[in-house]
Amino acid sequence: GFYAEIGPLRVQFRPEYVYARNEFFTILQESNLAKGFKEAEMIYMLNRIDNPERYGVRKYADKSLGQSSIRLNFDPISVGISNENLWWGPGVKNALLMTNNAAGFKHLTLNTTRPVNIYIGHLEGQLVAGKLIRSGIENVLSATVPKVNDWRYINGIALSYQPKWVPNLFVGFDHAFIIYNHALGKGFSDFMPVLTFSEKPNYPDKEGYVNGQGEKQRDQYISWFARYILPAAQAEVYFQWGKNDRPFNARHLATKADHTRAYVFGFRKLLPLARPAEYLLFETEVTQLAKPPSGNKFNSGESWYTHAQVRDGYTHVGQVLGAGIGPGSNMQSFDVSWVKGLKKIGIGLERIDQNSDLFYQTGSTDARRHWVDLGINGKLNWNFNKLVLNSQFTYIHSFNYHYGLIQAKGSGPWDWDQQDVDNYHFKLGLLYRF
Repeated sequence: GFYAEIGPLRVQFRPEYVYARNEFFTILQESNLAKGFKEAEMIYMLNRIDNPERYGVRKYADKSLGQSSIRLNFDPISVGISNENLWWGPGVKNALLMTNNAAGFKHLTLNTTRPVNIYIGHLEGQLVAGKLIRSGIENVLSATVPKVNDWRYINGIALSYQPKWVPNLFVGFDHAFIIYNHALGKGFSDFMPVLTFSEKPNYPDKEGYVNGQGEKQRDQYISWFARYILPAAQAEVYFQWGKNDRPFNARHLATKADHTRAYVFGFRKLLPLARPAEYLLFETEVTQLAKPPSGNKFNSGESWYTHAQVRDGYTHVGQVLGAGIGPGSNMQSFDVSWVKGLKKIGIGLERIDQNSDLFYQTGSTDARRHWVDLGINGKLNWNFNKLVLNSQFTYIHSFNYHYGLIQAKGSGPWDWDQQDVDNYHFKLGLLYRF
């Protein structure tokens, strides 16, 4: 691609092309290993998100605008049209509302280009309005109700504030609404719901509103985040805490504070070594999307990124816009790396609890079914003058793949025909710096 500046005009053209052989593999909905799950409950969740395990049955190819944009910059404000990925929040491996997990989506953007001094500190922000499209791949379960064939409108905002009196602290929030195009409306509150306020009503009526109060059938997410840097210790700590459903009232908030909550928190530290400019980097991060115990017991609220009315969920072209681990999942990771400039050699461990909400929601009472991935990865980044190489090798052992369980072959409760799967991934990238 290319990048050009002409006065305030900024043009970036970075298209992307993706090709995959898409070889056959059995998906969860067709797997014999998942027998014993309640099909109705599986349909319940799959009916509320456009997130296919496999993209059709043929070779996959797609071209898009990728990380392209056209902007007018009037320092410190920028306005324009973009297809670039957004990342909101301090998380390194996951964030709740916006990451680069899905392909970039077309959107209008109004954002700051640098921290703006507002006397009591510095402020950064972004306001977007965009278009999300479907994957076009339907579930294979016969009882699944077809989803609405329509694109979705998304409106989101993110603000980050650095207090004048605590220079190493950053606090902020992000908020997003999605709604089908056919139910969008034409008023300001329809196009910019993140800038308006409305009470949460009770139940939707047949026209798509709730009790005549003007509340649309739309899905919303909100999170609050903070990041604190400790320069002397060369370390930072951060967290993000969010909800995908507003409380009905103060009593509901007080008694069900964990209702539809999700969170990310992490810690990073550089440890100087004896040689100049060489460090050990320690990183750990935890992401929790699964419902709390009360949510699973009372089937309270939707899983993150799924919705009963906006039934394509919080996705774009079949991929979640937020945390890549997906609905109902949890992740813990730890990495340690040797770092010197662009050079990096590291090893990491990851544990992913695959869609715990689906596991409990289907009524499985056998703990041996729990599908958990354990992964170990090695990373090597190295620069040779202007050429930069980056690579990663990952080994993943999936315990109880597809929640698989074959009857016990011995007398002990943990002695059975284990349905485990191994996966190996290798990535290689080259970059030339002019």
